[in-house]
Amino acid sequence: MRRLPIFFVLDVSESMAGEPHAQLQRAMESIVEQLRQDPSALETVHISVIAFAGQVGTVVPMVDLMSFYPPRLPLGGGTALGEALDELMTRIEVDVKKTTPNQRGDWEPVIYLLTDGRPTDRTDAAIKRWRQHYASRAHLIAVTLGGAADTQVLKQLTDDVVSLDNGTGEDLSRFARWVSASVAAQSQALDVGKNAPGISLSKASDVGISLVKDSDAAPIDDQVVVFTGRCHRHKKPYLLKYNAVPMPGNFGASAAQGIYGLEGVYPLGEEYFEWSSESSSKASVSSDQLEGVPPCPHCGAVTTFALCSCGKLMCCNGPGQQTCPWCDANVAFGQGSGGAGFDVGRGQG
Repeated sequence: MRRLPIFFVLDVSESMAGEPHAQLQRAMESIVEQLRQDPSALETVHISVIAFAGQVGTVVPMVDLMSFYPPRLPLGGGTALGEALDELMTRIEVDVKKTTPNQRGDWEPVIYLLTDGRPTDRTDAAIKRWRQHYASRAHLIAVTLGGAADTQVLKQLTDDVVSLDNGTGEDLSRFARWVSASVAAQSQALDVGKNAPGISLSKASDVGISLVKDSDAAPIDDQVVVFTGRCHRHKKPYLLKYNAVPMPGNFGASAAQGIYGLEGVYPLGEEYFEWSSESSSKASVSSDQLEGVPPCPHCGAVTTFALCSCGKLMCCNGPGQQTCPWCDANVAFGQGSGGAGFDVGRGQG
């Protein structure tokens, strides 16, 4: 039987840390659970998952629906959309069976590309190759989470760019139901011998998914700020995530003057750096713009926002000397004086 290949290309950049990352994981599990209840989908649907942050990888090669197990999604720094597209095109060449004189190939693959930010790598060459060689033989649906995704870049890939305005758990739950219903409807049509109808966007608005218009501008990602630090005692990494605080009125303030409130601190594994871009962001934020400093998730030290001269953050349990877990330098911390803030390099998102 001819297969219906489904690719999920998922943004797992550091701006997804916390609840969005967990909800994306649950959305994948929900999609699979719902599709398995449809006999036609069990016959035709095959799934692959590509994850991208600063680095890109296929975390699940193409496999039939019954054998598919939702992977533990990684997290990393950066949004390498161009490299993700290159990986997608490679997997299409390798995994999608072509029609030959002896056999009929797979149905047109469907790709769901989810992202919440702006690319941190070059995308022009990958987009050009996609448009020339793949856009006519695959259906790509780009889904933006929140308001900071670069819809102008996504519009160069496909006309089907849809938005989950907040990227909340309920949004992703509705998205999962829509994907499941759309894929099931297509697999049922294929099962009775109809031509591939394609994934319909007509009912997306029914579940709170809006089609992005050509005039929609891509804002600067000033809604989320993330930092990476290490525990001074155990040397384990953690991620600090701050969200923009809505300010009443404009008052002429620029994005760079905004205030960010603490969302949380999340323990990381070393694999975070394997999925992060080797290049660093030059953007920084003043500590005066940040509200809230949590204790260390690894050792309980009172602050996770102590800055070494190497420019890296670590936790600290008060005045005194300690060794930087990044560069091994001895650092002397004094009593906080409440003086002027200092600039800290932010993550790429």
